[in-house]
Amino acid sequence: MTQATLHPMLNVAIKAARAAGSIINRASLDLDILKINTKAPNDFVTEVDQAAEAVIIETLLQAYPDHGILAEESGRAHGAKHSEYQWIIDPLDGTTNFIHGLPMYAVSIALAHRNVVQQAVVYDPTRNDLFYATKGRGAFLNDRRLRVSKRTRMSDALIGTGFPFRRGDNFKRYMKMFEEVMQQCAGLRRPGAAALDLCYVAAGYYDAFFETGLSPWDVAAGSLMITEAGGLVGNFTGESDFLHQREIVAGSPKIYGQLVQVLAPYTRVIKTEDESAAEPEAAKPAPDAGDVLAAQAKPRAPVRIKKTSAGDSSSH
Repeated sequence: MTQATLHPMLNVAIKAARAAGSIINRASLDLDILKINTKAPNDFVTEVDQAAEAVIIETLLQAYPDHGILAEESGRAHGAKHSEYQWIIDPLDGTTNFIHGLPMYAVSIALAHRNVVQQAVVYDPTRNDLFYATKGRGAFLNDRRLRVSKRTRMSDALIGTGFPFRRGDNFKRYMKMFEEVMQQCAGLRRPGAAALDLCYVAAGYYDAFFETGLSPWDVAAGSLMITEAGGLVGNFTGESDFLHQREIVAGSPKIYGQLVQVLAPYTRVIKTEDESAAEPEAAKPAPDAGDVLAAQAKPRAPVRIKKTSAGDSSSH
């Protein structure tokens, strides 16, 4: 799928992502004058996040004024609230890296139609790397088709993760998971931008990835990349409802299956009949983030959105 044959909606998303990337690259040259606000302890937003989000929304709504928007910084304040089409946007995934000048961050844009993700773009402005996918048409990095890795043994696997960083996160539970996975794989990595991490699974750089506490805008685009590259996405017990419980596992099919076996005891999944009685730990709802993704845990399955609440971005 070359640039000339891309779906028109994907082309608009790419245009929006590149415009945001230009803002981010310019700002990266003058980090000293950056205005930084704190959303919560260890959770930051900058004027760059907001400017990048504004240019993305402006570009998308100029082309599709009747579409809905779900964006990290502005929630649902823009677009049509009840459209069958919804753009899910993280204007700068990896804000903490960006603030420190660590060049590991990305723009993430996905389009869902009737709650199924159809188009996905993740743009890495520091490397000018463009990851993109259309449902049923494969995933690509620039013009190269992506496939997940062929490794089959956990002992050979390189696995990505993200650390908990908010007050209220279950650090002890995570350290137990971390210790168990670390001893079974070839190496663990934590660059700090989940959207890129998921693309790295699709590209075969990682054999798998796992994290807790992610929001729709962190994984909407990346999860489609993985399924379109032949990988699997699910929650810690291997079920499709990975974001309803704010936990995600992704990987090549063989490594995914083995990692699910390791992580299943640590799941926070609450069965449907128990949902009214309790909520998963660290799943406090955030304003205006009512749609949460769920991806079918099988290759090329639709990436779906569920009606529930999501917390802050885990792009730190």
